[in-house]
Amino acid sequence: MSVVSTSKDTENLTLTIVSELAAPPAAVWRLWSDPRRLERWWGPPTWPATFVDHDLRPGGAARYYMTGPEGDKAGGWWRFVAVDEPRSLEFEDGFSDADGEPDPSMPVTRARVDLEEIDGGTRMSVVSTFASAEELEKLAAMGMVEGMTLAMGQMDAIVAED
Repeated sequence: MSVVSTSKDTENLTLTIVSELAAPPAAVWRLWSDPRRLERWWGPPTWPATFVDHDLRPGGAARYYMTGPEGDKAGGWWRFVAVDEPRSLEFEDGFSDADGEPDPSMPVTRARVDLEEIDGGTRMSVVSTFASAEELEKLAAMGMVEGMTLAMGQMDAIVAED
């Protein structure tokens, strides 16, 4: 599995997940920039994602839904804040309702992805920042750490295809 560490910091309101992949940063970048590749890992294995929009540029947005084993759907959205190919991206990340619109009853996080070339591949750090400790705890209780760890564990097989 590519995930090497997870860290929940309630003082700084962050969740950090670090993974190392045996691929150069450009290949890891494609996991984020190509919606068909993104669909293959975003979401745990039993909750695959379908991206209906993906406009990777500052001010651009993405919309997706994940489909559970029983056919139930959970939607989400991103708004891209910063894009520095192939080094980093930053986006707001939220839940959406059944119509694909942002769900105001759920927290919105800010995610920053950094790709750093290391010997033999890329170290990817994903830092999610929360507005409050309550929101951090709410999403952690919903399984965010486990879900992201499982999701990111699917990346190795995809980059190995390059």
